[in-house]
Amino acid sequence: MMKDDDTIDPALAARFAALRSELAKHDAPRCVEKELLQAFARQFPQRQPWYRRLSLPQWGAAGALASLGGAGVLATLLLALAPHQAITVGPPVIGIDDGAAFIALESLERIEREPYTRVVEAELPQAALAPLGMPLNPQTAGGTVRAEMLVAQDGHPLAVRLSAAN
Repeated sequence: MMKDDDTIDPALAARFAALRSELAKHDAPRCVEKELLQAFARQFPQRQPWYRRLSLPQWGAAGALASLGGAGVLATLLLALAPHQAITVGPPVIGIDDGAAFIALESLERIEREPYTRVVEAELPQAALAPLGMPLNPQTAGGTVRAEMLVAQDGHPLAVRLSAAN
């Protein structure tokens, strides 16, 4: 039976100590270890796990497909959960807000995208509301309508909410 320590024979212990001190003085060139590891890997190839066999572009494609699939599933869920509404093309979107008609002057995406909005009260001539789909009576065409305007940070009007006629 062989033992790892060299303390069994004192004569060998002294020679091993001399050998260790002599070998400690020698340094191998810097690339020897790298070349030895490469040669060992060529001689004894190891099978890498599946995730290390994929290249960076393959991982990118897999991530893009997974994101696309996730977005598709999310869109399907949102469409299934959302109430079905008729899509109309024509005059601007009109909704009811506390009994007053709200008329969007810009797209809803633009209004939602605006970081800072404020509401400004104004008196608008009834003739100015005709292009927005409001009925115009020739007898009251010169009259004004009280309105609240949703205004963007740059002063551009985004929406109009009619308050009361004067």
